[in-house]
Amino acid sequence: MGLSRRPVRLAVDHLAAVEGHGHDCLFWQLDPVRRARLTAAEAAEEKRDWVSEVLREWGACGHVLLDGDRVAAHALYAPPAFAPGSGVLPTAPVTPDAVQLLTVHVDPGYRGGGLGRLLVRAAAKDLVDRDVLALEAFGDSRRHPHGCVLPTGFLTALGFRTQRAHPSYPRMRMELRSTLRWKDEVEQAIGALLDAVRPVKQPKPAPPAVRGEGSGQG
Repeated sequence: MGLSRRPVRLAVDHLAAVEGHGHDCLFWQLDPVRRARLTAAEAAEEKRDWVSEVLREWGACGHVLLDGDRVAAHALYAPPAFAPGSGVLPTAPVTPDAVQLLTVHVDPGYRGGGLGRLLVRAAAKDLVDRDVLALEAFGDSRRHPHGCVLPTGFLTALGFRTQRAHPSYPRMRMELRSTLRWKDEVEQAIGALLDAVRPVKQPKPAPPAVRGEGSGQG
C-alpha cells in the first residue's frame, strides 16, 4: 500500500500501531510518581484512555501518517488542561489562548523527508479551522533532549518563536493567524514533502505504433 499521501486524524485504534515512543510516553498526561508506578501495558492503556477522553470532550487531538497498517509518524496536541505534566517545567503554563503541541514523532526509517513538518502543518490547519489563535510547545535545548519534549531547534525550524525564554526549557509559540495561507497550501505541501520521501513511478512508455494504423486524430 505504501506511505499515505496525507495525514489522517488520530483515532484510538491507531495507538496499537505506534511503535515505542507514542503509546507509552505519558510525560504530559501524568505526574512523575504516577508514571513510575505503571507497567508498559498499564501505560498503553492509560494513553488510550487519555486519547479517548480528549476526543470525547474536545475533539481531534492528533494526526498520523500510515504506511499500510503501520503508523510511520504521528503528532498529538491538546488544550493545556489535558496536559498537567507540563506544570513541572519552569516556563509553564501555556498561554490560555493557545493549544499545546505535545508530541511529534517520526519512526527512524522515515526521517529526513519532512514528515514532522507535514504533521505540524496539518495540526495548524485543523486548529485554524477551529478558531484557535496559537500553538505553543515546550522546547528542550539540552545536549541530550528528553524523549517526550520536542527539541528547541526542531520547533524553531518549524516557525515557532520564543514566548518565554529559559536555558533548558523555553516555551515556544506559533501564531496561527499568520498561517491562514496554509489552508490553501497544505495540499501542495503534502505532495512536495512525500515526493521527497519516495521516488515517483514513471509511466510505462507507450508501445510503438503499428505501420498502417491511423494516428487517432481522424
